[in-house]
Amino acid sequence: MHPPYPEAERLDLVEQLHGHGVADPYRWLEDPEDPRTRAWSAAQDELARGHLDSLPGRDGLDATVRELLRSGSVSAPLWRAGRAFFTRREPDQEHAVLLVREADGSERVVLDPTELDPAGLTTLDSWVPDLEGRRLAYQLSVGGDEQSVFHVLDVATGDAVDGPIDRFRYSDVAWLPGGEELFYVRKVAPGEVDQGEEDFHRRVWRHRIGAAAEDDELVEGPGLYADHTYYGVRVSRDGRWLLVSANIGTARRDSLWIAELGGPGTPTPRLTPILTQADDVRATAWVDRDGRLYLHTTDNAPRWRLCVTDPHTPQREHWQELVAEDPDSVLDGARWLQPVGTTDPADALLVLARSRHAVAELALHAAVDGAPRGTVALPGTGSLTGLSTADLDTPGQWGRVWIGWTDLITPPQVLRFDLATGVTELEAAAPGAVSTPATRSQQRTFTSADGTTVRMFVITPDGPAQPRPTLVTGYGGFGLTREPAYTPSALAWVAAGGAYALVSLRGGGEEGEQWHLAGNRGNKQNVFDDLHAAAEALIAAGTTTADRLAIIGGSNGGLLVGAALTQRPSLYRAVVCSAPLLDMVRYEEFSLGRTWNDEYGTAADPTELGWLLSYSPYHHVTEGTEYPAVLLTVFDSDTRVDPLHARKMCAALQHATSGDPARRPVLLRRETDVGHGMRSVSRTAALTVDQLAFLAAHTGLELS
Repeated sequence: MHPPYPEAERLDLVEQLHGHGVADPYRWLEDPEDPRTRAWSAAQDELARGHLDSLPGRDGLDATVRELLRSGSVSAPLWRAGRAFFTRREPDQEHAVLLVREADGSERVVLDPTELDPAGLTTLDSWVPDLEGRRLAYQLSVGGDEQSVFHVLDVATGDAVDGPIDRFRYSDVAWLPGGEELFYVRKVAPGEVDQGEEDFHRRVWRHRIGAAAEDDELVEGPGLYADHTYYGVRVSRDGRWLLVSANIGTARRDSLWIAELGGPGTPTPRLTPILTQADDVRATAWVDRDGRLYLHTTDNAPRWRLCVTDPHTPQREHWQELVAEDPDSVLDGARWLQPVGTTDPADALLVLARSRHAVAELALHAAVDGAPRGTVALPGTGSLTGLSTADLDTPGQWGRVWIGWTDLITPPQVLRFDLATGVTELEAAAPGAVSTPATRSQQRTFTSADGTTVRMFVITPDGPAQPRPTLVTGYGGFGLTREPAYTPSALAWVAAGGAYALVSLRGGGEEGEQWHLAGNRGNKQNVFDDLHAAAEALIAAGTTTADRLAIIGGSNGGLLVGAALTQRPSLYRAVVCSAPLLDMVRYEEFSLGRTWNDEYGTAADPTELGWLLSYSPYHHVTEGTEYPAVLLTVFDSDTRVDPLHARKMCAALQHATSGDPARRPVLLRRETDVGHGMRSVSRTAALTVDQLAFLAAHTGLELS
């Protein structure tokens, strides 16, 4: 018999918000320093660890997960003046390593996060070489806090040439030709805004390598620093044009500015606006090798289109359509491809990356007029992890396209397409040779509650069709697309005899911006309905049964499964809810929560509070309900989604559930020195084993 749940005081706290009485009995668990929270958390640690360590089949599962993670990975190269920069993770490495390949084919390490920190807590958050391939700007953070620090090193010697400079969280960098200057985005300094507000205020600066950051030149422009939270910077290859983009939080609307730069030593001119938030469109802009301004945009095209204009006349009324929106696929991006033997931009092609129902495609179009020029063969049902072509200073590699590729059973690898032969071939496989289970995969369609057709990828063991313990996941938010990709946790589940399903839920970007809008704000219930319909479709197809059905999700996906288990507790047997949002009334009060209110709505508005209260998982926990077995996994260094959501939900479920704690436990698994994003391989393996062992034990999946 498992010990009783740790005691958690229930407050008689009910707030009146816009006429709604909103109960919050566990508000005290919001404070991690409260002695009651500390004691309760420690008791939950002991309870969870005792349960998880006793689960059967852990050793075999651990071996399988670690074997699948030994695949490693390799990325498509980024070319700079004959040098190819790329990352690779060998089978026994905790983190991917940044390498450079010289023109003679020799390779050497540029940055190894584990050498910098043998404890494995330091992550390489971003990196970008200068246009000459001589210097590398990079950002590091420690312990999962994502508070990056900026550095620059000499690629040839590894010597530091600039930094450290702090306040670089989610900060873009763009080099000017020559490698002596760059533009970067940096958070404001403490004292410039109220304490605790620094994460919401950034500025764009021009920085000279080796100079003090205090001497940086502030980039100015109309409305540039009004309400925007995040910024991007790009510089044309010739150094003539600067482009700045900005968003308010995670709103799917882009502001854009452009400036024509003078020569070295001249001040940065004031930016000219191209788009504002009032235009209500997405757009990524760059000036390419033909001197035209390219705009990849949702303007009159929810599945995106490609436009061009003269950068001297960048406004929307001057845009000319180069490649129209396709009604059945999403245009994800474009790369310039210069054929061998010609420097004329009129001969150039564009490689267009598309996704059709979340499956990657590549097409060739003439750069001059957008006319179709064929397709690039890809191995099958998979997704891109990268796409690159050679730069102007690497003519020996012109006419080639490097494709980062993965699918449901293939670890990240690199393919190379040669324009001269029309052939796509493997250039670099993932470095670890792993044995993946024999599987069958398919993309199925089903109908959601309102009649909408939704798709999901399903992997089953090769063999006779039969009901199996089935693990279902999805995301359904922020316009992000969940694509078919190599997932060790999924393959470990299938290797044990289970089925796995990845659902293309509304709220994501799988079918374009309209698909996203159909699942956000007041339409959020569509996302949960899609998941419920996917579960019912899997049961109807004989893939599984309700008593063998599990769901897993993290972050916004944690909100997804939190809502699912409170709305349809009898439909799901076991749930893993990781780094979740669960109190949707107060989510804006913590961490980066306020940057998500364009996606969810705000409790400050009466109508939008109604949306949030209609599904907020914490507020829909009902006493006396038999809830599924639930494992909440959280990370105390998470600076995106505060662990308080999981603490409050755990206490509410433990109090309310009528289920036997031995058969349907509610547990909270906590880590203290990792965050929301990247983590070491060993940490990934340990978390995966705990999650899958828990789900297996409560869905009848027998682990050997």
